[in-house]
Amino acid sequence: METSNLAYKDPPRVERIEGKTYLMSPRPRVSHNRVAFRIAHIFANYLEGKTCVPFADGTDVHLDNENTYIPDAMIVCDRSIIQDDGIYGAPDLVVEVLSPSAMQNDRGPKMRHYAAAGVKEYWIVSPIGQSVEVYYNHDGFFMLDAAYTVYSDRDLERMDDDERNAIRYDIPVSLYKDFRVNVKNVFKDIIVS
Repeated sequence: METSNLAYKDPPRVERIEGKTYLMSPRPRVSHNRVAFRIAHIFANYLEGKTCVPFADGTDVHLDNENTYIPDAMIVCDRSIIQDDGIYGAPDLVVEVLSPSAMQNDRGPKMRHYAAAGVKEYWIVSPIGQSVEVYYNHDGFFMLDAAYTVYSDRDLERMDDDERNAIRYDIPVSLYKDFRVNVKNVFKDIIVS
């Protein structure tokens, strides 16, 4: 007879969106996990010894009683909102890596609530498209600043010189003047099927 020890089972991961509780997918695709990890790792390397603190997937963000999210990565500069069981207030930068089951929420209510709460910068990352959309907060609403994409050699060959020269690979992180993330490093060794 097989028995299981419930003490070793993790509780399900849930988010509250506009007062409704949603069970999060327990097993994201490998590409999703690797992209989120790479971004958190890049953030951690840069922020070592600085005021702002990076977080990887797994930390709850309590925006208010109706909205609690678990971003794929984030940066918090106001350490007073960091508690042992999560972040209570708006992080400075939030990253959501798209997955088919959550894409609508990441681009819809979550994006609106992050902006209204005061998140300064919001990244929507697509492992399939190998792109990062960067949004900045303007008076409680996010406005797209730029999109950064990794192009295949084949795509680059089809472009003319002006198109190739217009490609931007370094994402400026608004929290620090010298903080840049190369989009190629975000998707390094990512295989999408």
